[in-house]
Amino acid sequence: MGTINKGILGGFSGKVGTVIGGTWKGIDYMRSKSNKRSFVPSQKQLEQQAKFALMMRFLQPLTALLRITFNNFAVKQTGMNSAFSYNIENAVAGTYPNYTIAYANVLVGRGDLPNVLGPAVTSGAGSVLTFSWTDNSGVGNAQPTDEALFVAYCPDLKQSIFAGGATRSAVTGDLNLLSFAGKVVETYITFVSEDLKSASTSIFTGEVTVS
Repeated sequence: MGTINKGILGGFSGKVGTVIGGTWKGIDYMRSKSNKRSFVPSQKQLEQQAKFALMMRFLQPLTALLRITFNNFAVKQTGMNSAFSYNIENAVAGTYPNYTIAYANVLVGRGDLPNVLGPAVTSGAGSVLTFSWTDNSGVGNAQPTDEALFVAYCPDLKQSIFAGGATRSAVTGDLNLLSFAGKVVETYITFVSEDLKSASTSIFTGEVTVS
């Protein structure tokens, strides 16, 4: 209900029918009441929203990593955005509303730096995963000083852990997953150059149960 403040010729505050009145900086005003919008998303929009939410939940914990490992493909966008664009197009499986991540198709790194040969991962004591590979330094622009980056994603917890430290020439490196003890994880390996300007296209190293 509206209230008349200065008699019948004065302004009013509140709502009268489809008109809303009020005062702003001492000036009386009236405006029409806006119509409520009834937006109903299309099926295609619902599908895209579901894919978007699924992939964002998966990639968000890896933001700091993706800034580096997708930098080569981040043209006028962030590494995270570049990774999101690739993976939402290539690593979503299933049909609406039951979409899932196709872990084997996921890339956590993308670039022209050669990845290693025959990477593998094993689960050992103390919830430590050990990654191993064959050194291919000298192939293309691969250098012995390139740094390995290990990634593990736990679907049950919807969390990721990643770490580096080992060089290409070391042919082995560990990833401590104590917080994922007893859980199944999806694993990946990628490499970055010593100056962080080049990255390799990551390799899916399989599903592993953490001890």
